[in-house]
Amino acid sequence: ELFALVGDGFVGATDALLSSDQLAARTLIERDRLIDALYRQLLNTAQTMLKEQTLSPQDINYLITVLRLIPELERSGDLAEHIAQRALLGISSEMTPRSRGIIQEMSDVGTRMWRLATDAFCDKDNELASTLDSLDDELDDLHLSLIAEIVTGTMSVAVVIEMAMLARFYERFGDHAVNIARSCAQFSQR
Repeated sequence: ELFALVGDGFVGATDALLSSDQLAARTLIERDRLIDALYRQLLNTAQTMLKEQTLSPQDINYLITVLRLIPELERSGDLAEHIAQRALLGISSEMTPRSRGIIQEMSDVGTRMWRLATDAFCDKDNELASTLDSLDDELDDLHLSLIAEIVTGTMSVAVVIEMAMLARFYERFGDHAVNIARSCAQFSQR
């Protein structure tokens, strides 16, 4: 459920940003409270389960992996929330067509990465980490392209600052997806 909430929030935040949909942005920002509550619930459940003395070594490894993953999920949800917050500023009308296109591409790549990270967790597929590394390189290149577009000087200083933050949010979202897949790969190799 947490994977789905974060992934849907990320896609929705980009849509709200590019369309200046403030109602959708507010809904997504509010939904982050649910993500935070699920994060705390999962953390407490995993910690409680670790205190049980009847766990097998494999169960302990799984719970340790979950404890490593849930902060990545929560932080990813925060990044989607930050993107939605930028939608409230209504900056899309001041973005260049190229920067809008790059943001959409970054969102598309980030969404693919998130789906693969979800698959890595659900299917315990350790082969997906290498695919995610390749997509992360693509996202990093898009990040650099967006920064290059920002420095052309065709947008106001206020929009440039927000665009630089957005570039970082999208890039970090991809990094979290990679971290999730790597943690899953390490678990499946044990």
